[in-house]
Amino acid sequence: MIYSLDKINEMAEGDEDFINSVITVFLEEVPQDIKDLEIAIESGDYENVYKLAHKIKPNVDLLGMEQSRAVALDIETLGKNSANKEEIEKKFPLLKKDIHQVVSELKKDFNF
Repeated sequence: MIYSLDKINEMAEGDEDFINSVITVFLEEVPQDIKDLEIAIESGDYENVYKLAHKIKPNVDLLGMEQSRAVALDIETLGKNSANKEEIEKKFPLLKKDIHQVVSELKKDFNF
């Protein structure tokens, strides 16, 4: 399992509805953000690369996805400069793979 509910559980203080709403938002938003990020990378839209990586970062952080958070932070930072295209293209597949794996696990674990 590459995600952890520790942070969410701490924030929720036993509120199952809160936990489910955080998971639902993650499942609804983050896969689309990843698709949009991939399009932004392919089209060289670095302003959106930066913005989307910045948007993804807190979502993966909430789920304790430290590696994904670090990669999103790297992409966010690299997105400030178009000279970093190659580096971004190397890092993005790691983020995409982790997100897809967690989406799959969450759907299974929470019966979505």
